Amino acid sequence: MRSITTQYIATIPVTITDFKIGFMANSFCISRRYVRLVLTMIFVGIFVVKTFAHPMPNSVVVLDIQPGKVFVELQLPMNELELAFGRDVNKNPQGVARRLEPELSNYILAHIRPVSRNGTLWTVLLDGLDVQQVQQSPSGPYHELIAKLTLVPPAGSSSRDFILNYDVILHQVATHFALVSVRQDWEAGIYGEKPIQLGVIEWDIRNNAIHPFKVSLAGGGPWNGFKQTVALGMHHIAEGTDHLLFLLVLLLAAPLLSDGKLWSTYGGMRYSMIRLLKIVTAFTLGHSVTLVAGALGWFSFPGQIVEVVIAFSILISAVHALRPVFYGKEAFVATVFGLVHGMAFAGTLVNMQLDSFHLGLSILGFNLGIELMQLLVIMIVFPWLMLLSRTKIYTAVRVLGALLAGAAAIGWMFERITTRPNLITAVTESVASYALWILAALVVTALASFLARDKTPGIG
Repeated sequence: MRSITTQYIATIPVTITDFKIGFMANSFCISRRYVRLVLTMIFVGIFVVKTFAHPMPNSVVVLDIQPGKVFVELQLPMNELELAFGRDVNKNPQGVARRLEPELSNYILAHIRPVSRNGTLWTVLLDGLDVQQVQQSPSGPYHELIAKLTLVPPAGSSSRDFILNYDVILHQVATHFALVSVRQDWEAGIYGEKPIQLGVIEWDIRNNAIHPFKVSLAGGGPWNGFKQTVALGMHHIAEGTDHLLFLLVLLLAAPLLSDGKLWSTYGGMRYSMIRLLKIVTAFTLGHSVTLVAGALGWFSFPGQIVEVVIAFSILISAVHALRPVFYGKEAFVATVFGLVHGMAFAGTLVNMQLDSFHLGLSILGFNLGIELMQLLVIMIVFPWLMLLSRTKIYTAVRVLGALLAGAAAIGWMFERITTRPNLITAVTESVASYALWILAALVVTALASFLARDKTPGIG
């Protein structure tokens, strides 16, 4: 699948050679009437083609702007590439990257030339070629050549302000065009979720030229990038239902005492706050360690295994909310599973491919955002849990919350092991979308139960 919306132009490929032949008509001894007749037939033919022909796919130029470099991904339709490249790339397209790699590499490097505003050439490196199938064309599936490049500006030049001389395919196929977009720009806070389209590279038929494409990204800088990584960390937790659920279910029993086998009565304000502080601090330390280590590339674990263990951590905390399985050791458990959750957090930063300085700022900002959102959620939820824990109804609330969390954890485990969604995960995501209503219900229940409470404490 393409990373941005694919657009098409409803016409047939017309090569530059065809235009040159047309422009040379005046050099022949042909009457003006005959020329007008020929031109009329050509325009009628183009109109018919526009009306009835299948639209042809365009190229896509995706930019990942980094401090000091630009990563580029070219998405080139093979049928159009064949017209410009002059070789049969549609024959066994899956093997073309290997079969014609030297020729394709030289061809692409010859047709992309970035320069600084003062005209200084950049260094262009081809990092790899691949082929993928695209299903988005009305004429059916087709293949794309995916070329990944690194553009390095000379010392003192900005990677956010340059001129891109680009005519891959376009130098021969006049009806082709390339969409240019920014998928990632750290200093502007763009992280790939919604690529920003910058414009189109195409033939100027009137002037018979392909104009250089100017890339000028304003409003960026280290401080702005740092602020955006803080926001990204907050968003990551706000959208990460599983991360929050682990912590919240672990806090369900935090205000309660235990008799060894069952949860007992409310332990008081000081007792509850100390247990809250221990659990939250332990979880923070755990995920911070692996977030830093993973983002720096010191180690990595398969994402699927990490996600399965995260779901398992929710199941364990749900069981503990039902019965005191590890009473007094909640901080240790939060630390251990926090290490696993941090591995999932690190994946977001690894994909940014930043240098050491900007990666350090990103780690700091992202982790700060995570902690701010966690703190906000706890401040909103935990006081009502403490209030409820002083009433008889809290036993029912705690058990219901633990059972629902356990069911969600089992659903996520099956989904992440089989890589197939199931009814439980679908229901969980649907319920999570009503988080504010659930919070409102918790507040109303806590207030109503506390005001009408019986002086007899509830037993868990």
